[in-house]
Amino acid sequence: MPTLEGKEHIYFAAPPLPYYLESGESFHLPGVQHPSRKHLGMFDLILMESGQLFIGEEEQQWTLTAGQTLLLLPDRYHYSVKPSEEKAHFYWVHFQSVGEWQQSGQEHANLSHDEHYQRFLTSPYSLHLQKKWTLPYPEQAFRLMRTLNKAGGERQSSAFWTQQQTFEELLRMMDLRQNEDSTSPVVTLAEKAEAYIKNNYRSGITSKTLTEALNFHYNYITRCMKQVYGMTPIEYLTKYRLEQAKLLLLKTEWPVADIALHVGFENVPYFSNCFAGQIGLPPSKFRRQYTT
Repeated sequence: MPTLEGKEHIYFAAPPLPYYLESGESFHLPGVQHPSRKHLGMFDLILMESGQLFIGEEEQQWTLTAGQTLLLLPDRYHYSVKPSEEKAHFYWVHFQSVGEWQQSGQEHANLSHDEHYQRFLTSPYSLHLQKKWTLPYPEQAFRLMRTLNKAGGERQSSAFWTQQQTFEELLRMMDLRQNEDSTSPVVTLAEKAEAYIKNNYRSGITSKTLTEALNFHYNYITRCMKQVYGMTPIEYLTKYRLEQAKLLLLKTEWPVADIALHVGFENVPYFSNCFAGQIGLPPSKFRRQYTT
């Protein structure tokens, strides 16, 4: 049977981060097969320390070798392609996510920012894992896995925090967005534009200032931000200003007009219209619902 190895990526909208369930390690002698499972309801991450593992998921098949990882999805059928031909040693982690996730062949996510904000009251970070990956620092990953497994024998009050924190460290190590060499130019530019907006939102940001700050044509910056965040730079700027205005309405007694000017709106009625359109209430009524 042919081996198909695409460049699929798995994206998780966070927070909340995926959470740890259980982990372990397996030793296969020649002739042993990985068990076939379907609809597990949780993600299954495999990390190979030595040997080979022949495994498939739906129509795709992989040969995993030392230092490689594979992320199997909770709603798919995975199975053994053929028995091990030599001794194999690998670790596995089961985890789950309550936030949105998706598998895509694109090098950037298409997650719903508005829905995530409405549900979790914060803009999403797109945690980016490659479905099949070669670990840049395998020994570090194996050390984390040994810590995860060892903690399973500790009392729960200690094991819970050790395992979740260690698992998050593993996720961070595997997050391609933490490695600029693995991040697509589209994502890199979108993130630079986002950082510029957050650092300068109180001033007059225009297409010209963005172009000069980032050294890219505004149309290209817009295209990158639309692909990564689903918004143009100006839409992102307005949304971020309104988020800061919400915080000030809750945390201060400043007049609405002062808040509008502070977050970068020169026209107070325009600010009120934007706020009502985005939040569903005028600024004064939004504040009042938390104070009366």
